[in-house]
Amino acid sequence: MGSVDYEYPLGMNVHQVEVPPPQPFFKSLKYSLKETFFPDDPLRRFKNQPASKKFVLGLQYFFPIFEWAPHYTFQFLKSDIIAGITIASLAIPQGISYAKLANLPPILGLYSSFIPPFIYAMMGSSRDLAVGTVAVGSLLMGSMLSNEVNPNEDPTLYLHLAFTATLFAGLFQAALGLFRLGFIVDFLSHATIVGFMGGAATVVCLQQLKSILGLEHFTHGADIISVMRSVFTQTHEWRWESAVLGFCFISFLLITRYFSKKQPRFFWVSAMAPLTSVVLGSLLVYFSHAEKHGVEVIGELKKGLNPPSLTDLVFVSPYMTTAVKTGVVVGIISLAEGIAVGRSFAMFKNYHIDGNKEMIAIGTMNIVGSFTSCYLTTGPFSRSAVNYNAGCKTAASNIIMSIAVMLTLLFLTPLFHYTPLVVLSAIIVSAMLGLIDYQAAIHLWKIDKFDFVVCMSAYIGVVFGSVEIGLVIAVAISVLRILLFVARPRTFVLGNIPHSVIYRNVEHYPSAKHVPGILILEIDAPIYFANASYLRERITRWIDEEEDRIKVTGETSLQYVILDMSAVGNIDTSGISMLEEVKQITERRELQLVLVNPGSEVMKKLNKSKFQNHLGQKWIYLTVEEAVGACNFNLHACKTNPKKDESEGWNNV
Repeated sequence: MGSVDYEYPLGMNVHQVEVPPPQPFFKSLKYSLKETFFPDDPLRRFKNQPASKKFVLGLQYFFPIFEWAPHYTFQFLKSDIIAGITIASLAIPQGISYAKLANLPPILGLYSSFIPPFIYAMMGSSRDLAVGTVAVGSLLMGSMLSNEVNPNEDPTLYLHLAFTATLFAGLFQAALGLFRLGFIVDFLSHATIVGFMGGAATVVCLQQLKSILGLEHFTHGADIISVMRSVFTQTHEWRWESAVLGFCFISFLLITRYFSKKQPRFFWVSAMAPLTSVVLGSLLVYFSHAEKHGVEVIGELKKGLNPPSLTDLVFVSPYMTTAVKTGVVVGIISLAEGIAVGRSFAMFKNYHIDGNKEMIAIGTMNIVGSFTSCYLTTGPFSRSAVNYNAGCKTAASNIIMSIAVMLTLLFLTPLFHYTPLVVLSAIIVSAMLGLIDYQAAIHLWKIDKFDFVVCMSAYIGVVFGSVEIGLVIAVAISVLRILLFVARPRTFVLGNIPHSVIYRNVEHYPSAKHVPGILILEIDAPIYFANASYLRERITRWIDEEEDRIKVTGETSLQYVILDMSAVGNIDTSGISMLEEVKQITERRELQLVLVNPGSEVMKKLNKSKFQNHLGQKWIYLTVEEAVGACNFNLHACKTNPKKDESEGWNNV
C-alpha cells in the first residue's frame, strides 16, 4: 500500500456522509427546469427593479439597440461606416452568387442583404456579425427543394417554396430561442460542422465547373461521381474562353486573400476583390462582346426595393411538408454557423453574446425576410471576418451595409447586366476553399480519433452521397457517441501514490500502488438504466481480474471492494438495483462492498430505497483515505473474513 500506515485507533473521528435534508417536489422540479432552460439566469437583472425599469430592461433584452444606441459616439459611427461599406462591397457580389447556388433569381441575393441586416442590427447581440446569405445554406436549400420542384420547369412555385422554407426556418429558430432550447444546436459538434462544411464546400466548388467550363447541360446531382461524369462526358463542349476567364479570376481572388492574410492591415484588399472582379469581368464582357462567344452573363436585374411576398407563401400539401422539412434543416445549420461565428468574434473582443437572444434575432430576421422576398440568411464567417477586421464597433455596420445595398437596388442594378456567371463562380470557389479546413481535420486526428471519424464521415457523406445524407450521418454518429458515453462510462482502478494519502488511476499514474486486500474502483459517470447492466458486468470483471492478479503476485487475498462515487452525479432505480446486485455478488464471494462519497442526489435515493441500511451505515465513507483506513484497521486488527467482523467497522453515517 506504499508508505501510508492506516492502523488507526478505534475511537478515531471520521467525517460523516450525510443524507441531504428533504426538498419539496415542486422546489426540486423548479430548480431542475431552471438549470435546464435558464442556466444563464436571464431574469437576474429584473430582480428588485420597479415596473418602469423592468419594461426598459425587457425592451433592451429583445432589442439590444436600445442598450447601445444611447452611448453611441461619432468615433463609433466613423468606424461602422468604413466597416459597413467594406462588407457591402463583399455582400453584393456574394449575394448574387449565392442566390445562383440556391437556384434562385440573382436579385434575391441583394434583397436578402437589405432587410435582414436591418432587423439583426436592432435585435442581435453581436457587434461583429455581418448578416447575409451563406453558400452552404443556399446549397442545402436548393438541393432539398429541387427534389420536390424543378426550378427550371416551375420557377414561380420553386421561388414561393423558398420563401415558405425561409419562414419555417425563422419560426423554428425563434422558437428555439424563446423556449430556451438552444442546447439542441449543440448536437452539431465541432467535428460535425468541420466535416459537413468541408464537404459542402467541395460540392459547391465542383458544381461551379458548369459555369467555369461554359457547359449548358449539367447534372442535378450534388455528389462528386455525378458531377465528374457530367464534366468528362462533355469534353467536346468545354469553352476555353470561359475556363481561362474563370481560372484567372480564381487566381486573383486567392492571391488577394493570401496577401491580406499575411498583411492584416490590408484586409480591404481581399474584401474589395470580389466587387473588383465583378467590375473587371463586366467591363471585359461589355467591350469584347464575350457573351457572343459562350460566356454567359447575368442579364437584366430588376431595379427597385424588395416586393412583398406574404401572399406568395405556400401552405398546401404536399409542398408545405417539403417547406417545413427544408426550413428546419437549413434553420439548424445556419443557426449553428451564425452563433459559432458570433461567439468566436465575441471572444476576441472579450464580450458575451446570449445564444438564445441570437436565435430569436436570426429567426425574426428570417421571418420578416420571408415576407419581403428574401431567402435564408445568417452570419457567414467570411463577411463577419471582414467586418471585424474593418474595425466595426457595433451592429450599426449592418445598417450601413443595408443602406449601400438599398442604393444599389435603387440605382445600380443595370450595371450588373454584363457580369459574367463565370466571375460569380470564381467568387464562390474562392470563398468555399476557405471552408475546407484541412488543418482542423489534422488537429482532430491528433487530439481525438473518434472526432476525426465523425468529421470524415460527414465529409464523405456529403461528397459521395448528398448534403442531406452527410448531415444525417454526422448527426447520427455524434448522437451515437453521446449514447456510448452514457451507456459505457469509464471505470478505473485506483492506487495509492507513495508517501501520500492520494489515490489515483493506476494506468494514469504507474507509480500508484495497489492496496493489499482492497480493490478501489472509481465510477466516472451518473448511473442510469442505460449503463447499469454494463457497470455490473464491468465491476464483476474488475473483481475477477484483481483476484487473478493476486494469485500471480501472492499478495493478501481480496476482502474489500471500494466504489468511489465522487463523479456519480445522479442515480436512478435501475442504478440502485445494480448496486444491490453488486452487493449480492460480493457477498457470495465473501467480500465487503464499501461506498465512498455518494453525492447528495445519490445519497438521498440510497436512503429512500433503504439500500443504505441494507449495506450497513458503517460502510459508507466520505473519502477513499478514510475507507481504506477503516478496511485496513479491520484487516490488521482481526485478520479474519470481514463478513464476520462487521461490528468492528467504523460507523461513519
